Amino acid sequence: MNIIITEDLPQLALALRNKVELAPEFKVKHMAKNGKELVTYLQKDHQVDVILMDINMPTMNGIDATRIVAERWPAIKIVMCTVFDDEYYLFDAIMAGASGYLLKEEPPAKIHKSIYEAIEGGAPMSAEIARKSLNLIRKGTPKKEKNIAEEYNLTTREHEILMALSKGLSYEQIASNLYISYGTVRKHVENCYRKLRVHSKVEAINKLNTSND
Repeated sequence: MNIIITEDLPQLALALRNKVELAPEFKVKHMAKNGKELVTYLQKDHQVDVILMDINMPTMNGIDATRIVAERWPAIKIVMCTVFDDEYYLFDAIMAGASGYLLKEEPPAKIHKSIYEAIEGGAPMSAEIARKSLNLIRKGTPKKEKNIAEEYNLTTREHEILMALSKGLSYEQIASNLYISYGTVRKHVENCYRKLRVHSKVEAINKLNTSND
């Protein structure tokens, strides 16, 4: 079975490839650095069974790439493979056409099983993601926060973390309170800085306070 990995960080892409190819029946046919590179490759060769797709990538993110692939090559199964575990990204990925949603720390056996599930028409998910999927069904479409979140297109989770930072919480405390990893918190903070066009926590908090005035 032919697999494509779409991941912008070389060390993470290689680690995922090593996990996938522990199963001899899986072949990583191509590794794309972003969604645009993926789509360009598929225009030449779309004989692919499953794409393991990151979300936060330059040039074209995984959500946008998933939407394009699902429309042009619907036979290809897409499984998101990311550090993001919040409901906003989960909802967007599902609506874009993803067949499954895994967290990157999953062991090889889980990844292999998920690839099979996707090919067979299932919806493989990490346990934490499955729980959040149920919450989505109960609560409906996740709503973005108002004010600064709306102005700068922050997700609910990004706004939540920004608020926690403004209260003086450390990355470790935020991760513990939200039941997510330290790395996920760091990624969200990086996204906040980029969207707010700031370079430090002090600048971000100042912008938050200005917006709330």
